Amino acid sequence: MAQLNITLNQDEILQLMQCDREGAFLKLLQESLNSVMKAESTEQLHAESYERSVERSGYRNGSRERVLNTRIGTFVLTVPKHRGGVPFKTEIFDTYCRSEAALIASMAEMVVNGVSTRKVSKVVEVLCGTSISKSAVSDLCKDLDKAVNDFKNRPLTDCYPLVTVDATYFKVREDHKVISKALMIAYATNSKGLRDIIGFGVYPNESRDTWSDFLTGLRSRGLKDVRMFTSDSHEGIKYAIAHIFPDTPWQRCQFHFRRNIIDKTPKKYQEGIASELNEMFACDTVENARKKRDSIISEYNDVAESAMSCLDEGFEDSMTVMTLPKEVRKYFRTSNHIERLNRELKRRSGVIGIFPDAGSLLRLMGSVLLERNDTQSSRPVFYGPAYQKVEASVEKLRLKAKEQQQMLLAS
Repeated sequence: MAQLNITLNQDEILQLMQCDREGAFLKLLQESLNSVMKAESTEQLHAESYERSVERSGYRNGSRERVLNTRIGTFVLTVPKHRGGVPFKTEIFDTYCRSEAALIASMAEMVVNGVSTRKVSKVVEVLCGTSISKSAVSDLCKDLDKAVNDFKNRPLTDCYPLVTVDATYFKVREDHKVISKALMIAYATNSKGLRDIIGFGVYPNESRDTWSDFLTGLRSRGLKDVRMFTSDSHEGIKYAIAHIFPDTPWQRCQFHFRRNIIDKTPKKYQEGIASELNEMFACDTVENARKKRDSIISEYNDVAESAMSCLDEGFEDSMTVMTLPKEVRKYFRTSNHIERLNRELKRRSGVIGIFPDAGSLLRLMGSVLLERNDTQSSRPVFYGPAYQKVEASVEKLRLKAKEQQQMLLAS
């Protein structure tokens, strides 16, 4: 154990105590820690300064300054340097680094949980007695990169027969402008009925090329034997599914489809048509649903022609889910579960407003997705027997996929 000799200037300390008590404590801590490091240096070299000793293992080689932030303030320490032996080591900065790492982890967690970087900076100032810039907090959060990248790029070794995809937009600074970037997400259900976030990525927009790139990435990581995709009716999604997963049919989200029809309906008829559409989607067979569709078109075609045309054109794609066993249809007829996830992402990003760059968007929203994936319910949406029924429907689903591809080529 090193012996400490702490030298203090009595008059200086007394004067500080009278006019600046915090400054006095800061001075005491600074002198004490400098004395600790001098004692550690002596112990490591096995000799005092200028002492001749056969046990000496090296020599002092001046010193360097290092700033230390503490709860009572910031000060500069004089750190010894060695030559001709082992380099100088001190536990002071080991302790400091552990505390700093814990603080960084806490700051990152605060940002992920929706606390603005400006508020994080204020919390740090209260805890540490020193200020930290908003940009510095963002830089510290880059420690999240490894965990997010590992999650984003992990191999997909499980079987995911049912996949829902969607994109939501965030504002990002790029080339001194504020633009919108698409965050694409794939939310899948495995053969045990458990849901996983299997992919996400930031893209400049939604197009055939970007959706193809996203789905190609999923396939290259191991996604296969998908029995059905669910999404809204974006042309890029339909094109990408048909080309990357040609044996997999597409289910048009019934919630979005219903809204598309209502938006094209004159206001005075919206309530009536909405009720009729609910009955159509609740039919237990596709044949009964077609009869209800024909009835709706016959009744409203004269007063809502555009809406009825939308219903007629999109009906079959909205009924792909009828190929699945009845007990699982309600979970995959819409993309509502991924929409709820999008709303949570929006809530978390609300305090950030505009992301400084695309990397920051991927890092922080990827962290939220990682957290959600770890904490979501372990209750399956279906069990083994239902999955076996899904697998028994493979040929019907492939036939549906071929029909959709033919329609896509015709359009």
